[in-house]
Amino acid sequence: MLDAIRSAKVQQSEAGGITQHIGAYQVLTHHEGIERPITFIDTPGHEAFTAMRARGARVTDIAILVVAADDGVMPQTIEALNHAQAAGVPIVVAVNKVDKEGANPDKVRQQLTEYNLVAEEYGGETMFVNVSAKEHTNIDTLLEAVLLTADAALDLRANPNKDARGVAIEAHLDKGRGPVATVLVQSGTLRIGDSIVAGGGYGRVRAMLDEHGDAVEEATPSRPVMVLGLTSVPGAGDTFLVAPDDRTARQIAERREAAQRAASLAKRRKRISLEDLNEALAAGKVDNLNLILKGDVSGSVEALEDALLKIDVGEEVDLRIIHRGVGAITQNDVNLATVDSAIIIGFNVKPAERVAELADREGVDMRFYSVIYSAIEDIEAALKGMLKPEYEEIQLGTAEVREVFKSSKFGNVAGSLIRSGEIKRGTKARIIRDGVVVGEGIEITGLRRFKDDVTEVREGFECGINLGSFNDIRIDDVIETHEMREIPRT
Repeated sequence: MLDAIRSAKVQQSEAGGITQHIGAYQVLTHHEGIERPITFIDTPGHEAFTAMRARGARVTDIAILVVAADDGVMPQTIEALNHAQAAGVPIVVAVNKVDKEGANPDKVRQQLTEYNLVAEEYGGETMFVNVSAKEHTNIDTLLEAVLLTADAALDLRANPNKDARGVAIEAHLDKGRGPVATVLVQSGTLRIGDSIVAGGGYGRVRAMLDEHGDAVEEATPSRPVMVLGLTSVPGAGDTFLVAPDDRTARQIAERREAAQRAASLAKRRKRISLEDLNEALAAGKVDNLNLILKGDVSGSVEALEDALLKIDVGEEVDLRIIHRGVGAITQNDVNLATVDSAIIIGFNVKPAERVAELADREGVDMRFYSVIYSAIEDIEAALKGMLKPEYEEIQLGTAEVREVFKSSKFGNVAGSLIRSGEIKRGTKARIIRDGVVVGEGIEITGLRRFKDDVTEVREGFECGINLGSFNDIRIDDVIETHEMREIPRT
C-alpha cells in the first residue's frame, strides 16, 4: 500500500539501500489549493511485529487500517485496530484489493462494525475508501480522506522555532556511515550541526538524508530524516532531543544509558518474593536458556525479542534475553555469552573479524538467521528439549490367580488366567487383593505354559507366573502389569 502511495505521488529515486531502513515517507498533496505534506510510517503486518505496530500507533496522528477485501478482518487487523484505539488516534480504513475476484468491501465494513468502526455510509464517523494498491485505484481519494479526518478531528500545529524533539522510528549500524537513526521530528526544527541525544546515543548531526537519499539541511515538524553522527545506535521508539551543547548531550545520554543498564540487570536477575518462596522451593531449580540477540536494525531485534519471550513451554524452563543490540557480533558479545552460558542469535548479521574463532575457542554457540520464524522454531525446540521428560503409566495386562503352587526352586508360583492384554516376562507388576494394592514394583521373573518357558502369554490363556522373591500370593489375587512410557511434548 505504501509503495502504491509513493509511486503515485512522488518520483522514485535510485537510492539503493537507503529506503529499506528509513521506514517513513513523506508525500505532498494538494487539498483546496494548498500544498500539504503527509508523512507515512510503515509497520509490518505480520504477527511477530506486534511491538512495531504498537509503537507506530503511539507516534502517529492518524492510523490507516489496511484490510484486504478478499480476506476480510484477520487477527492482525484486530490487533492493529486495538493498538490504534488504545493510542486514541482517528482511523481511516483502506479496503484494499477491490480489483481481485471475490472481493467484498461491504463485508469488511460489516465486520468492522463489531469493533466500533462504523462507516460514514452506515451513519458512522469512520471514512472507508475502496482502493487497489496494485492498480493505483483511489489513492488520491485515500489521501483526501486522511486530510479531511485531520481537519475534522485534530489540531495539528507545532512550533518550528525551537529546538527539535521527536522519536527514533528505526536505527541501524551502517558499515560506511556508522550509527544511522531514522527520526521523526515532532516539534521544533532539526538542523545540521545540532547536538542531539537519541536513546543512549549522542553526537552532532553530521548529515541528514530524506527518504530518497537526498541531503537536507533542516527537518521541520512531521519530517522524517535519516540522521548521521551519533556515537551509538538508539533503540526503535527512543525519544530524541536537541541539547544546548555536546557536553550536555553526553551527560543526558550517559544518564539514559545508566538507566537502561539498570533495567537490563533487573530483567536478568530473577527476583522472588517471600510469598513465592515456598512455590519456588517445591518446584526445584528452574533451568534457564540465556540468549544474546544481534540484528541489522533495532526494529528487527525488538520484534525477535518480543516473539521469543512469548514462547511458553511451561514453568520448568525460563528464557532470558540478557543482551540485545544492533550491528555485527563482537568480542564483547562472545565474552558475555561465555560468562552467562548464553547462545548468540544473529539476525541478518555476521560476526566481526576473528570473533568466530573466539566463539569456537570458548565453545559459544552462534546461530544465524534471515527469517524470524526460523529462529523462533529453533529456540522453541531447544526449550522443549530442556524440559524434563514426563511419563505415563500404560497397563499391559491383568491375570487372575486361580491356584498357588509351591516350588523349592522358584518359591510360590501363581497359576493364573490372563484376563486382559498380555503378560510379559521382565515387566513390572502390582498385586491387587480385594481392590487394595498389596505389592508394588514386582518383576515378572518367569512365565511357564505347561512345561515350557515362554516370554509372553496373551488374553484367555492359562500360565504359571513367577514373581521372584515375592511369595505373598493368594487365590483370587489380581496381577496387573504395566510400563512407563514417555509423553511426547507438543
